[in-house]
Amino acid sequence: MLVLGGTGEARDLARRLVTAGADVTSSLAGRVSRPALPVGDVRIGGFGGAAGLAEFLREFAPTIVVDATHPFAATISANAAAACAATSVPLLVVCRPGWTARAGDDWTRVSDIAAAAEHVRTSPAGTVFLTTGRRDLAVFADDDRHDYLVRIVDPPDVPLPPRTTLLLDRGPYDLDRERALLQAHDVRLLVTKDSGGPLTVAKLDAARELGVPVLVVDRPPLPDGVTAVDTVDAVLSRLPGSAAG
Repeated sequence: MLVLGGTGEARDLARRLVTAGADVTSSLAGRVSRPALPVGDVRIGGFGGAAGLAEFLREFAPTIVVDATHPFAATISANAAAACAATSVPLLVVCRPGWTARAGDDWTRVSDIAAAAEHVRTSPAGTVFLTTGRRDLAVFADDDRHDYLVRIVDPPDVPLPPRTTLLLDRGPYDLDRERALLQAHDVRLLVTKDSGGPLTVAKLDAARELGVPVLVVDRPPLPDGVTAVDTVDAVLSRLPGSAAG
């Protein structure tokens, strides 16, 4: 099996499959330095688009491909769908549920990162806490009205807003730390992608407690025609030959 990974779900899936004796290779895009590696065989790096992935599938001949990438890894998911369709290899997508606003939340949803940047430009002055990842920072770079607190895993390689405080850190994060961070920087707006999952949800809990508005970027749609489930258990139940035992 080929697992397109990089998420906690992908690591959990690989661990359970390897424990059950399945032959699993996990593929990571290699965009993050020092990634948390899954058990089993691992390859790091891109395939060269849908055509390159299709060529790999013809050589590797997996029984199934499981796309367990990040909910915002739209290009990888599209390439996987196209490559699997071209090679007749079954594809299963595991996509964790998104976050849902709770009582006391002040959320605004936008369709994409460009819409988020436009919303921020017209928002009241104050510190904006950006947690959208380093690849999307450039769209905020021309905003000189706001102070930015930018939290990312690796140093950025794109332009930043002129008034930026950079915080290099990786989750999981707990509520006490997130609350203290928002208070220390007097954050007036939190910007996040709807990644879902428990590892980074504490920032939303802290924002709710402190009355900080949240700008939530909606997920890109999954490719047409793919079969998607929302848990690792659901993936395992669908694998051919009861690979998970």
